[in-house]
Parts: sequence; structure tokens; C-alpha cells
Amino acid sequence: MGPLTVSPMGFGTWAWGNQLLWGYQDSMDSELQRTFNLAVENGINLFDTADSYGTGRLNGQSEKLLGKFIREFPGDKQVKSDIQIATKFAAYPWRLTPGQFVNACKSSLDRMQIEQIGIGQLHWSTANYAPLQERALWDGLVAMYEKGLVRAVGVSNYGPKQLLKIHKYLDDRGVPLRSAQVQFSLLSMGNDQMEIKNICDSLGIRIIAYSPLGLGMLTGKYTPSNLPPGPRGLLFRQILPGLEPLLASLRQIAQRRRKTIPQVAINWCICKGTIPIPGVKSVKQTEANLGALGWQLTSDELLQLECAALDSPQKMIQNVFQTK
Repeated sequence: MGPLTVSPMGFGTWAWGNQLLWGYQDSMDSELQRTFNLAVENGINLFDTADSYGTGRLNGQSEKLLGKFIREFPGDKQVKSDIQIATKFAAYPWRLTPGQFVNACKSSLDRMQIEQIGIGQLHWSTANYAPLQERALWDGLVAMYEKGLVRAVGVSNYGPKQLLKIHKYLDDRGVPLRSAQVQFSLLSMGNDQMEIKNICDSLGIRIIAYSPLGLGMLTGKYTPSNLPPGPRGLLFRQILPGLEPLLASLRQIAQRRRKTIPQVAINWCICKGTIPIPGVKSVKQTEANLGALGWQLTSDELLQLECAALDSPQKMIQNVFQTK
């Protein structure tokens, strides 16, 4: 990815500090450190976070924990130095100037106590509701890149039209757009998603695929009668009943391959040329997700999964921040 060398899969850290959706508690920190260590020891060097992960007293908690875990990683120093943090800067309504966006980047660096961020990403576009703010945020990305605060620049939740616009703008300013983070999975392969992928492939932009397991719906762990607590349960209740064709195909391939359903779903994302970033909260989850690496689905298996996904009547809802 431009000047960066990143693992074929990264890990997302949305849950590290989020109480409402993921039930985070301070007591989880020691397990999260072991989770981080295990990932790095097994070749994972890309960790995705955001300055908006964690609210209230936990504001910026995900970034703080990542910085702490890097400092306290007990392994090889060279391995530690290869770790790349991709963080996202929120397009808050009070961030109206490039300087304010640069300050947001500096605040993230302070929280993580690192000298440079691997990929600095604009978390979402304001084109849908505050188009005049957008240019200042783009200029902020340019400024943080030119100041050396980030090694590479990326965007998140950009649809095809806005993606082409920001790519041209950054290119004219001499700043390469290296990554585009978008919801991408067997549950999220609609027209917009595939158009984004085609644009990225043609322009040399790497797709970072968030929610590769559909918030857990593609794990095989949940059923309409066994739903997760909280807001996820409400969403799962709407979508899970229509996923049986897809889950059946995932189950069939997993059994034949002696893999798990999540490993097959993540491997599909890798085979499509994306860098999936499943979220992890435990050593057990990390060990399971690492099993998605080191092998590839066949073209027939890819086709089987994609046909089953198309036959499933329900799809993942798209992020409200994603633009056209």
C-alpha cells in the first residue's frame, strides 16, 4: 500500500472502548493486550481505529489502548516498529478548517504516543449534509500528509462519485489516495460496493473491508431464536431469517475445508483483493480469525458463495454516512 507494507488482514478496534454496542469494560484491558500480542506475533501489523471510538469518559479509548499495547508489546523490536495504525478522523461539525483537522491528527498522535500514523483517514464525507465543509477536510488531509504526521492518506464511507472527486483533488495536490475503507462482505456486495471496488482496482487504491462478518451475522453463531443483546439484536432479527441460503453455503464449504464459517467469510474478502479488518476482543477470537490466512477459496467456491448471497433476500443495511 504505497510506502506501507501491511498484512493481508488487519484487526478493527471499534469494540475497544465502546460500551453501548460491544459491552467494553476496563477489566477487559489485560485480555485485549494478550489479543494484540497474539495478533502481532502471528504477522498482523495493521490495526484500525478512530478518534470517535469511545465516548464520554472513554473518549479516544481505542487509540489510547492501541498506543499502550504497542509500548508494552514484549516481542521483537523490529516487529514492533512494523506495526501500522490506521486511524479515522471524524468529520465533526465543529471541524471547519484544515487547521482543526490537523489538530485532530495531533491529538490522536498524543493519545497513542506515537510519532507518525500509518494511514490517516477521513471517517466520512459531509457531502450529503454540509458540502461546504468537505473541502476544508480534504485540505486537512493534505496538510497532515505534508507535515509528515501520516505516512499515507485514506477515506472511509465514500461512495463511487465522491471517491472519484477526492482522488482527483488529492492527486492534483500531489497526495496519493492509498486506501478506501468501506463496508464489504458477502452481506454487502451491492452495486455501489462493487463499483467502489472497480474504481479502487483501476486507480491502485486498496479497499479496507470493515464488518467482513456483518457485525457477527456471518459467524454462524446466531439464529433468529438466539440473538445478541442490545442494538445488534434488533438488526439481526430483521436480517438473519433471510440468510439461510448464504449460511448454508458457508457451512458446507467450511466443513469441506475443515475451516470455520467466519474463516471462510473473511477469506472471501481476501480473495476479492480487499484487506478485511474483523473486530477482535479476545484471544479466542484472534486465534479463530488467524485461521482465515494461508489458504484461498477456489473460483468455484467463490461463485457458490456469491450466488448464495444473491439468493438471500436480506442484505446488510448500509452505513448512513456513505455517500453516492
